[in-house]
Amino acid sequence: MKKITYILGLFSMLTFQSCLDMEPKTQLADTNYWQTPDHFKLFATQFYGWTVDFKQLDDSPHSDVRSDLRTGITLDVYSNGTNSIPSSDKTYTNNYNRIRQVNTLLQQAEGYAAPADIETSVGEAHFFRAYCYFDLLQVYGDVIITRTPLDIDSPEMQMARNSRDEVVDFILEDLEEAIRLLPEANEISSKDEGRLSSQAASAFLSRVALYEGTWQKFRNGGQNNDRSSALLDIAATSAHDVIESGFFELFAPEELGTEAYKYLFILENDKSNPAGITKSGNKEYIFTRRHDPTLASIGFNITQGRLGNAVYVTRKMANMYLQSNGLPINPQTWDYSKVDSEFKDRDNRMSNTLMIPGHTYWGTGGGRIDWTGSAEEIANASHKNFMPSTGTGYFPHKWCCERDGVPTGMEAYDYPIIRYAEVLLNYAEAVFERDDKISDEDLAISLNLTRKRVNPNMPDLTNAFVSANNLEMRTEIRRERTVEFYDENFRIDDLKRWKTAEEEMPMNLTGVKWRGTEYETKWSDASSKTMDAEGCIIYEQGRVWEEKHYLYPLPMDQLKLNPNLKQNPGWE
Repeated sequence: MKKITYILGLFSMLTFQSCLDMEPKTQLADTNYWQTPDHFKLFATQFYGWTVDFKQLDDSPHSDVRSDLRTGITLDVYSNGTNSIPSSDKTYTNNYNRIRQVNTLLQQAEGYAAPADIETSVGEAHFFRAYCYFDLLQVYGDVIITRTPLDIDSPEMQMARNSRDEVVDFILEDLEEAIRLLPEANEISSKDEGRLSSQAASAFLSRVALYEGTWQKFRNGGQNNDRSSALLDIAATSAHDVIESGFFELFAPEELGTEAYKYLFILENDKSNPAGITKSGNKEYIFTRRHDPTLASIGFNITQGRLGNAVYVTRKMANMYLQSNGLPINPQTWDYSKVDSEFKDRDNRMSNTLMIPGHTYWGTGGGRIDWTGSAEEIANASHKNFMPSTGTGYFPHKWCCERDGVPTGMEAYDYPIIRYAEVLLNYAEAVFERDDKISDEDLAISLNLTRKRVNPNMPDLTNAFVSANNLEMRTEIRRERTVEFYDENFRIDDLKRWKTAEEEMPMNLTGVKWRGTEYETKWSDASSKTMDAEGCIIYEQGRVWEEKHYLYPLPMDQLKLNPNLKQNPGWE
């Protein structure tokens, strides 16, 4: 076991000049490292450290801060279209370094005498190779496919990029193999809790196929072609397979009522909600980045960095929340007279996610005492009678711990890489985009479950409801996805695949309606801020979006190392 531990340490210390520059052949040639199933399993364990985590919420090509839904003190160059070609890019190099490690395991597995004994590790390798390639696809489009651990003198070092279609097919092939090899969710032992299941691979397959199916559809005049239809069918089928497995359900404990959505994201094994429900009560998370207060805390300023602080939500996001009757608001006629007016009679996810002016909020620096809302507990709250006075005026409390006295970064809730709500909404969207319609029955087993999790009295989204209220089904499906996944790294990728970024991203980022409302006295120094015609604070204007922004530019160091890569369109 010492030898395999040594080689894992070696991987973490190596520095690569290029995404395909590798350590000397001899360092991985010793087959003593691959003698038992435990060697393969331990090697595969490192792959789990590559997944998205809380830090990527604020620093990632997929982060909502690079979209139109949130901003911060510093304006984001990717969000406003002023980013340039970087000299290097860890998204590129890290993914290829990881792909090499996956390919190393797969290469060693080819000669293993008892392949059935290492099936799970091989399945994990196929999943994580797909995971890395999907990240590369979303960011850069065409990329080089490597099936073996390349050496410095390999001719592939100078190859051109594979086409987008080839990359997608390669990802799908890997995920199908992972589904075949990985255990069912109910077959994973307690000692392996947190490792991948066949259903996790199916759920991720639905994500990939939906992404690419819609990417293809909306670059074809909004019409399905054979490829987009086939991909959307894969997305719908794989999502339905997860639904039919019966292993997962939305987190909606009766004891938490209309606040279940809020507490889902801060579940810990210490008391973290009024009902004392712990992580074991959550059947929604299909695959997570797991955290522990002692061994693996979040290590990131997640609560104090958000709660009434430097994460600003845009008015566009606030306006997306439906009324409690299931209808969109009309911003021109909605009541904004009081600082809390717009929160009334809305989808309860709005109050589960955004801080309401005048309300009390608890954080790690002033947390809950008895979870009853008692006078003592209110006196201890970090934000009593919260009143915004910076930014857009909209602040989130999603991801914000309420436990008292937790040191900064020591929160220990898990990050949901894939949750069941995504599977449900993937299914609804894939069916609709594949068929250009969706039945009420399909909506009932998917979208309406997330819509009504904390809104039990909200009318179902049905075809009759859409027709009677002059709504558009596609708009409502997309709204549901946006609201459900705020600040979970979906929005900018969704705008790109729907090809609506050129419409949405150049819009001004605006904040609360100030002029003619109670904010004039509650936040008087905002009078000097720029306002739009409706009297709303303009936080950022002059934003641009060009066709080239649908893909990131390849970094200069990689283009110098391999001129055959060629730069992405518009970035030449």
